Amino acid sequence: MPTAIAATARTFAANRATGHIALSVSAHDGTTRRTRVHEDGSLRVRFPNATPQALEAVLVNTGGGMTGGDRFSIDLSVGEGASLIFGTAAAEKIYRSSGADAAMDVRLSVAQDAKLAWLPQETILFDHARLRRTIDIDLAEGSSLIMAEAVVFGRAAMDEAMVQGFFTDAWRIRRSGKLIYADTARLDGAIAARMAARAVTNGGIAIATVLLAPGADAALEQVRALGETFSGEVGISSWNGMAVARLCAKDGAALRHDMIAVLAALGTPVPRLWLQ
Repeated sequence: MPTAIAATARTFAANRATGHIALSVSAHDGTTRRTRVHEDGSLRVRFPNATPQALEAVLVNTGGGMTGGDRFSIDLSVGEGASLIFGTAAAEKIYRSSGADAAMDVRLSVAQDAKLAWLPQETILFDHARLRRTIDIDLAEGSSLIMAEAVVFGRAAMDEAMVQGFFTDAWRIRRSGKLIYADTARLDGAIAARMAARAVTNGGIAIATVLLAPGADAALEQVRALGETFSGEVGISSWNGMAVARLCAKDGAALRHDMIAVLAALGTPVPRLWLQ
């Protein structure tokens, strides 16, 4: 029996999707260009060049989603003085798992005077999905970062809900090697019941974080000035040179509306693929 179990485990592992992107960009005469592009497994990166002020990169998952046991990783380096907008071709879907976690590991490095806008579309979790994600970011002095990550627990438009599952999301940001931001979200088990609590999301199924570094008090006022125009709940605060907005909405459409408004208030238009 142990031999049969081991054989089954090996077969399962052999049929899991893997993917890795390693991308480096640098500035040449005021223009950001690719210096290294490595693609492995089911991940691809494409460059629509839709923004003259910065290079735009779009991540494509040719597998159409992730499920238990899949492992993806992204390594991104923005060289001194370069400017990069990184997004995704579509929302990433995390499907039902038979027990193993899907894993996504992201490592971002932004050099002095470089700019990175990390703007993927939503991550959508299906019922009984399991996702473990880490995002590690190294910022040099004088670099700037804006990032937005959204998670939707089930598709309300399809009358789908994520009742059970697992989700953990760990962010670590360092400036010149010093930890300046650490945040971990974790939901395990009866996710729908937990999110129904007033102290969690009060029944909302879509959440997002928008982070701006450096960020100033002016960023707070620009977002707060939107007031009653939000479809869901939005709060923003700043400390230690960063501004962080938290968003919660009843569904993915309402969350996207609010994220676009927040990013616009912060002077960052969303990639065109968000609007198609």
